[in-house]
Amino acid sequence: MCPDQGRRGALAYNPRMKNHMTPEEKQRVSALLRASRWAALATARDNEPLATWVAVAPEDDLSGFLLHLSHLALHTRYLETNPLASLSFTEPDQGASDPQELARISLQGRVEIVARDAEGYGAARQYYLARFPAAAQTFDFADFALLRFVPTTARYVSGFGSVHRLSPDALRALATESKGESS
Repeated sequence: MCPDQGRRGALAYNPRMKNHMTPEEKQRVSALLRASRWAALATARDNEPLATWVAVAPEDDLSGFLLHLSHLALHTRYLETNPLASLSFTEPDQGASDPQELARISLQGRVEIVARDAEGYGAARQYYLARFPAAAQTFDFADFALLRFVPTTARYVSGFGSVHRLSPDALRALATESKGESS
């Protein structure tokens, strides 16, 4: 490692980090993000990290991921103090001989509250409920809030030693490409 490399610089010098994805890898990323209803949410407050599991509804263009969380939950209180977070998704481990061969993606970004009186709240609520109809009753609870995770970068590992860094624009392009292929 170069002595002047910072934490982010280590990624720039990684010879295994790829800039270009194959069509199969692009399809795999899109499918992974769209099919996953459950993701690991990583938050931090006062130098105390926390990872939990949350239900997630990816927006069609993959520019945001909707979460419906209780203010009673520790992760939500962490987000109220520090909106920076990470969402991680993985293929299910169905007895793979090496779990490092499973595709996985970690999104880094920030969480914003979708206020009940905000213009897009109704549409976001309906979108979330289309994916999780059983959550309808919790939208009436005062302690729950609709949140939108907005990715600023993503790190996709398609298998052991195969890593890709993706921007928000690249995620949106994947969403557009995969829609075109499924039509």
